[in-house]
Amino acid sequence: MSSLPPRHGFALRNARLVAALTLAGLAGGAQAAGSEIEQLKAQLRELATRFGQLEQRNQELEKKVTELSATAPKAAPIEARVKALEEAQTATDKALLSERLSENEPELVTRLKAVETQTLSMQKQTRQIEALEGITVEGGLVAVAQQVNGAGTESGDRESRLNYRGDIAVTLPGGEIGQAEGTIYAQLRFGQGDGVGLRPTYTSTTNSSTFQVAGVNDPDSSFAVLAQAWYQLNVPLPFDGYKAYSRQRLEFTVGKIDPFVFFDQNAAADDETALFLNNAFVHNPMLDSGGDAGVDAYGFTPGVRAAYVNEQDKAGIWSASLAVFGSGPATNFSGSLGKPFVIGQLEYSTRFFDGLPGNYRVYGWRNGRASDLDGNEDAHTGWGLSVDQRVTDDLTLFGRYGHRRSGTAAFGRALTLGAELSGNVWGRAADGLGLAAGLLRTSDDYRRASADGTVFGYAASGSERVAEIYYRYHVNDQIALTPDFQWISRPGGDDGAGDVKAFGLRATLGF
Repeated sequence: MSSLPPRHGFALRNARLVAALTLAGLAGGAQAAGSEIEQLKAQLRELATRFGQLEQRNQELEKKVTELSATAPKAAPIEARVKALEEAQTATDKALLSERLSENEPELVTRLKAVETQTLSMQKQTRQIEALEGITVEGGLVAVAQQVNGAGTESGDRESRLNYRGDIAVTLPGGEIGQAEGTIYAQLRFGQGDGVGLRPTYTSTTNSSTFQVAGVNDPDSSFAVLAQAWYQLNVPLPFDGYKAYSRQRLEFTVGKIDPFVFFDQNAAADDETALFLNNAFVHNPMLDSGGDAGVDAYGFTPGVRAAYVNEQDKAGIWSASLAVFGSGPATNFSGSLGKPFVIGQLEYSTRFFDGLPGNYRVYGWRNGRASDLDGNEDAHTGWGLSVDQRVTDDLTLFGRYGHRRSGTAAFGRALTLGAELSGNVWGRAADGLGLAAGLLRTSDDYRRASADGTVFGYAASGSERVAEIYYRYHVNDQIALTPDFQWISRPGGDDGAGDVKAFGLRATLGF
């Protein structure tokens, strides 16, 4: 059967019919036109031949079309393809509604989720880095083994003690107020060991690194205390100026504070974990050993501080600061804030000796609730100096002086001098050799009160003499070992007492 469209076969059949009828008609009228009929017959035969050829050609075309139809791929119906696409889209939408990965979901969705997970992870890390920006964490651990001869102990026997102390400090960004920037500071302290108990001396201790939580009455217990927690706001000046160009600022600090962080500083003698151990060389003896500083049993107190810093001249930076701290029971938050400990300081930092740095400080104080010789509460006032100056690339000198102007105490004046020599001189730049000496002068009130020897057991006079030498050996960037020797003559102003000798080894770990 022909595979051509029906209209083509119908046309050929009509052509054949017309030809037959024509031949019949012509045959019936042969008598009328004989010669013409012959001509027409010839033409009809020619037409019939041509029709036959066309018929044959049509059959050949039908055969080729059939062959091509058999070998050509069949096109998928449009409806089926549209349905398949709709089902795939539905599966994709359903898979995207869930955050979980599944082996049954489309591969495209799996890849999209994988990319999304990686992107979110990178964003999380970026947010964490941004959140940690400006945060610093510092920590240190110090351990001291010390032995004191019998002449220097409270028991009269040679004693040795081991103690340790740890500190962890965190500094955080405190936000901004206009152009002013805030800082949050917190410090935790823990440790065990009180050190060797000394016979009566003015210096109070040969080991300033000791720490033991009070009130526990259990040497096996070790607790951490919140040593410091304060907020500081730095305000650039002038107020309407461009912050980046500011060379002046105001500082406001409030919280639980170690006053010696901001007052009586000294580059060569204010860190018992790295420099001198004797309390007379760590801070001004009038404030610390003498008890005029309003601090709790651990050396901290609540308060507020304001300071002005001028850095316009890099050759000479100066500042002025004033602080009001709790005193007496207010230092541990158990009493009134009245009669505070007030201290003010002027500081000048410059460069002498061919540009070597030095710091010069003068300060005055008033503690409204200090303790007199008789144990009664009274106001104490005084003033002091703290100086440190590098005189060569390897040698730093320091000195302190303290003078009590009112109030009674065991000693009324104190002078300490010393130096630290860098190990760079002998090829160990990180090492250090320190040497210091001090005089703590017996006060007139104490001398009169002890003159007959019945109250304190001896007649105090003259000055207590203190000396210390150490060598800090740098093991690596985190560890240092420091052999230390101290000597105290005429302890407590007692001319008849034997010399106190303390040998120690300090190990420091910092990060």
